[in-house]
Amino acid sequence: MPQGSPLGPRVLLRRLREIMAEPQDTQTRLNLVVSAIAANLVAEVCSLYLLRGDNRLELYATEGLNSDAVHQTFLQIGEGLIGTVAQTAKHINLSDAQAHPKFAYRPETGEEIYKSMMGVPIMRGGRVIGVLAVQNRTMRNYVDEELETLETVAMVLAEVAASGTLVDVETGGAGQIDPLHSHRLHGTGLAEGIVMGQVVLHEPRVDITQIIAVNPAAERQKLDEALQSLRQSVDRMLRTSELDRAGEHREVLQAYQMFAQDKGWTARLHEAVDSGLTAAAAAERVQMENRARMQKVTQPYLRERLQDLDDLANRLLRHLTGKTKVPSAEDLPDDAIVVAHTMGPAELLDYDRSKLAGIVLEEGSRTSHVAIVARALEIPMVGGVSDILDWVQGGDAIIVDGELGAVYLRPAEDVRAAYAERMDVQAKRQAQYEALRLQPSVSRDGVAINLEINAGLIVDLPHLDDTGANGIGLFRTELQFLISAVFPRFEEQRRLYATVLDTAGERRVLFRTLDIGADKALPYLEHGREENPAMGWRATRLAMERPGLLRYQLRALLAAGSGRQLNIMFPMICDIAEFVQAREMVEQELARLDRRGIERPATLRIGTMLEVPALVWQLDRLLPLVDFVSVGSNDLLQFFFAYDRGNPKLAGRYDSLSAGGLRLLSHIAHECDAHQVPLSLCGELAGRPLEAMALIGLGFRSLSMSPISIGPVKLMLVNLDVAAVGEFMGELIRTNREDIRAQLISFATSQQVPV
Repeated sequence: MPQGSPLGPRVLLRRLREIMAEPQDTQTRLNLVVSAIAANLVAEVCSLYLLRGDNRLELYATEGLNSDAVHQTFLQIGEGLIGTVAQTAKHINLSDAQAHPKFAYRPETGEEIYKSMMGVPIMRGGRVIGVLAVQNRTMRNYVDEELETLETVAMVLAEVAASGTLVDVETGGAGQIDPLHSHRLHGTGLAEGIVMGQVVLHEPRVDITQIIAVNPAAERQKLDEALQSLRQSVDRMLRTSELDRAGEHREVLQAYQMFAQDKGWTARLHEAVDSGLTAAAAAERVQMENRARMQKVTQPYLRERLQDLDDLANRLLRHLTGKTKVPSAEDLPDDAIVVAHTMGPAELLDYDRSKLAGIVLEEGSRTSHVAIVARALEIPMVGGVSDILDWVQGGDAIIVDGELGAVYLRPAEDVRAAYAERMDVQAKRQAQYEALRLQPSVSRDGVAINLEINAGLIVDLPHLDDTGANGIGLFRTELQFLISAVFPRFEEQRRLYATVLDTAGERRVLFRTLDIGADKALPYLEHGREENPAMGWRATRLAMERPGLLRYQLRALLAAGSGRQLNIMFPMICDIAEFVQAREMVEQELARLDRRGIERPATLRIGTMLEVPALVWQLDRLLPLVDFVSVGSNDLLQFFFAYDRGNPKLAGRYDSLSAGGLRLLSHIAHECDAHQVPLSLCGELAGRPLEAMALIGLGFRSLSMSPISIGPVKLMLVNLDVAAVGEFMGELIRTNREDIRAQLISFATSQQVPV
């Protein structure tokens, strides 16, 4: 056995089990533990640091360092090598620790004589609560077996630390906020709606009472039985009638089902059991490793995939411990608002839908699986609410505003009254919108305006009828690719596009080809790091370099549109040559249909998105080549003003209703009208009544927006005199006024137009 090799994790775990079984106080137990670890790893030093409530790491036990330093040595998070392990949740393995720039010398410890160091984080519930480290005088690299042993012991120590008052594991060292006061927390609206209710803490973590296996073979069998039970439960979930009705998130759960069968995940679980852990402890250890990986991943899609694995680990733990269900309907309040760090789509579906009113997450994005499912089930959701679990208690009163991305915890009476009034006003407004649903979208002076919705998933399709929209002015085809764990096959794509056309019937649908890249990178498509991805390798630029990708999608679109009307548009066109090249790909796929004797679309119209200012000054040559133009106002104005619309420091700095932006849009409308090319606009501008009024005044006659915006915009439209607003806008943009927004509000007020 090489010098320093461990005697084996099973031997050490057996000794730790004996130590923990003895009737001793926690400090004595920790002293014996570090001594046993040092002996097993042939280390001269073993030290345990735990995170205190003031966010400092305190030396709690040591074998080899000066015993007087215990409870006297402190390190900040990120300070020294120990603090770095706590900050990064990653292990260190150094042959000469003192030569490392992060080394922080503490003279009271007497550690100056030790060279090599290995340290691992102690984690519980996804948070670092301490650090375990070993040291030797000689310069040596610790081997993988030693690292694995130390990581296994760190799991055990997490439970030991939690058994006493050594550290507040629920807050990870963060201070508590006064539970008697109201707090407004900020996040991101993931699913629209406003709801008031009571907090229900979603606690997927299962406390494990036995860490060390008495019978490893029996634990492996227990693990395999639990895995089988888990897979069967996911299969059953896919067969439920509720999923059939909701539709879209079936694809989400099919990807989730694939993770449950993942051989790599299963192998890591088996390895952890073979090291001497119980089946439940093995599941938790693999989960902690996954969470550590998740903390280092910045790509949203990959974080969501890792979150699926975290959700599976939670469910596996419940199968292993017999706690397989979330609170039953009888145990939930009628207005339950679930608060969680993260949540998988399957966990959401475990809750009784009649009692679940809303969801608040510390993490989450609009493209996350759980957000997709929440929107499908029309459950208001806010994500990105940092550290809410440190502030909230079960049963607390809470307000969730999925429109503003706000959460009010223990709201004051005036806040509750204000929201109750707002909800009442919204209910009355909703009744107005419902009354307008079947009314034609025609202005007061008889001008028809095409009001369409933006969509991208099957779950969006019911909004066509719910809102009375004229069609789909933007179908984002990339969303199918973003929620899939693998590249969608031809038949999957064709079936989606055919379903969209079937649902729309005679109503127009504008399919936008893949707009991937930037913040919508696909994990199964190699994509290097870019300094400025919004203006980098994305959309049609990417398709030009990988023509097979675009042609494959065009093939599916043409097959779905066989014998009927089909509209296709290309995103991020910057130059006429790009559009010509993309249209040639359509012609190639049409020729392929002819060779195979497949019917072409009855009507095929090819258009372009107008998102890049450079294309505006090529309209005289572009417009004869296109069948229609759709202005993507979000990107167009972002590039026009040269500002990142996702940067909070620039929020509100540039007004879309300023002279420069309005003149740009007016020029586009004038050119398209002169060439008799149909023009539409999709983006945030279209969905705000005041901005929509201005666009109509500039000459836009087709607007596409979020489904929830159709009602407010139609209410504005039926009260609007288009001729009057057109004359007003014409005069307004000829001036250099800085108060254009105020002028528009004044005009709407005088004309009694609700904006």
